[in-house]
Amino acid sequence: MSAARGRSSAGRMRLVVVQVLAFSLFATLFVRLYYLQVVGGASYQAQAADQSVRDIVVQPQRGLIVDSQGRPLVANRTSWVISVDRTLLGKLGEHQRTELVRRVSDVVGETPADVEARLVTCGDADSVRDVCWNGSPYQPVPVATDVPKKVALRVLEQPEDYPGVLAEQQSVRSYPRPFGINLAHVLGYLSPITEDEYDAAAERDDRSLNGASVVGRAGVEKQYDAWLRGLPGYRRVAVDSMGRVLGDDSVVESTPGDTLVTSIDAKVQSVVEKQLAERIKVQRATLDPVTGRNFAADSGAAVVLDAKTGRVIAMASQPTYDPDVWTGGISEDQLARLYSEQAGTPLLSRATQGQFAPGSTWKPFMTAGALTNGYPMDTQLDCSSGFQVGNRVFHNHESAAEGTIGFVRALEVSCNTFFFRIGYDFWQRFGSDPADVDARDPLVEEAKEFGFGSRTGIDLPGEAPGRIADRHWKQAYYESQKDYYCGLSSKPQTAGTSDFVYRFAHEFCLEGNLYRAGDAVNFSIGQGDTIVTPLQLARAYAALANGGTLFAPTVAKALVSPQGDVLRRITPKKVAHVDVPQEYLDFIDGALQGVTREGTMAWKMGGFPLDDVTVRSKTGSAEVYGKQSTGWVASYTKDYVVVMMISQAGTGSGSTGDGVRKIWEALYGVDGTDVRPARAATPGVVPPPSLPQFLDDGSIMPPVVKAGE
Repeated sequence: MSAARGRSSAGRMRLVVVQVLAFSLFATLFVRLYYLQVVGGASYQAQAADQSVRDIVVQPQRGLIVDSQGRPLVANRTSWVISVDRTLLGKLGEHQRTELVRRVSDVVGETPADVEARLVTCGDADSVRDVCWNGSPYQPVPVATDVPKKVALRVLEQPEDYPGVLAEQQSVRSYPRPFGINLAHVLGYLSPITEDEYDAAAERDDRSLNGASVVGRAGVEKQYDAWLRGLPGYRRVAVDSMGRVLGDDSVVESTPGDTLVTSIDAKVQSVVEKQLAERIKVQRATLDPVTGRNFAADSGAAVVLDAKTGRVIAMASQPTYDPDVWTGGISEDQLARLYSEQAGTPLLSRATQGQFAPGSTWKPFMTAGALTNGYPMDTQLDCSSGFQVGNRVFHNHESAAEGTIGFVRALEVSCNTFFFRIGYDFWQRFGSDPADVDARDPLVEEAKEFGFGSRTGIDLPGEAPGRIADRHWKQAYYESQKDYYCGLSSKPQTAGTSDFVYRFAHEFCLEGNLYRAGDAVNFSIGQGDTIVTPLQLARAYAALANGGTLFAPTVAKALVSPQGDVLRRITPKKVAHVDVPQEYLDFIDGALQGVTREGTMAWKMGGFPLDDVTVRSKTGSAEVYGKQSTGWVASYTKDYVVVMMISQAGTGSGSTGDGVRKIWEALYGVDGTDVRPARAATPGVVPPPSLPQFLDDGSIMPPVVKAGE
């Protein structure tokens, strides 16, 4: 009996435990339901409603870029874009997704594989370079741009066949090309924002960028990107379970970007581009008497500066590219060509990034160095046909023996041996110990005084610094290369490698750091390892023209709001003033007038009205080992500087002289032997000091030139 009662008591206890557990579970469920429906009901209801709403970024119109007369250089146009909402694709079954992609590919004229590739996020295992989507994962992905309007209407009118597919008009860059100009290297280009850039913008709470933004990658598009891009808007749209748009929920309007006013004159730019291209074409059809084959004329550049302010009036580079190639995305083949050496690396701006030996255009600055370091203006030296240094004879290039002459005649006929003697004299007096890296060199000091060997500070990204090949540079270069050359010289000579290579490696290993007399005389005429950009040379000649002021060249003049208000003026920035007495600058100025009238440029300026338009000039032919000569002409008046260079094109005046003359004729309205200011490319002949007029109706008119300006 006792055992039976114990079992009965234990059973009741278990039943009580089960009842308590069941009650606890029901109580927990009741509390959870109460929390979901009463306490958190409003929040969950909002989240549920939010599932039927999509946020779409409304990209702003990017700001215009205009020239100094208000002519549009870069504008915007509308483009029909087909995009796919990937959040909906994830909800579809495999068959439905495949069918939708097929329909989209059919309507936009692409293959299903291409559409699928564009929907993959860049960085994923299946992504394909230059095809994948690198924007926000929550933004509809563009799969086709610039589609015909009838294609967009088909998608809009048949939403049941294209669920989650959007067809809308978007703003893209256009290039009006006033007077047919290219200007690609100055304007730059755009490409979609990268994932890293998007994350960085999110961290600093930069609301002007979003996952579908495009950003400037070169030129003024990059330099002034923050001003040009504007602020995006947002459109909230209601959608059904299949992603079909039911209507707008709310709209926040986008803010257009600001307008960039540049100092470029489109009419001058057109002349400069045409003349550079024409001279390259002519030289390619001209026989080089030295090599016995036509000139390669593989690249070139031309720069026009306002001599008084350093503003860029025109800048051209060859080879170039079509800036429209970036609009709507660029293919791998197109991108490869822009970087291709075989195609001449069209993406490289020769004006600001190309670095070349300056040749005899260097001599005016060497004259300044000689005059400020003890040589009197009436110095007389022998212009022999050659000058011997050690066991090597250095020759004249464009001029034969002239006898004993002074600085003026030496510049007029571009006498190398005259300047060899100056360079050798300074080397003997201050640095005859070739191992002394700290020896003084007055000519090197003068080159640096005129800004060579450092960037000009132009408001364009990617500028090259050039190079002053002085003792310090030579020592640094030796230390960076000696292991390679010493290693090469210690190995047995292999088949196919010339004796010259091994001799050079052996000599470099032993004494590649020594700055010898030959280096000094080469430096005095702009040869050897010293290199400059065409912009650096133009800036230095502007200092000769304006009395010694070095400016940081500028392309931008002002930033103007969409309402026409001037937000910021970009004023010319004075970087330095060269330490050369004005009497020496005047002396050099007179000598360079002689180059145009009687010297190496005279045969290209016959009949030009030099009494009315006084052009100073200096020609140059730089010899490059293994290549044909690089031709230069650097010239200026008190208003402008014009520099043109063509690589592997022969003598300076022979390759570029005709083109430089045509540019001067356009700048001043020269007609034969007459000067007609009304025909000048720039109204008023000189660059306008004021900005274009921004009218209330949105139109832009040329600047108003006031009396006395």
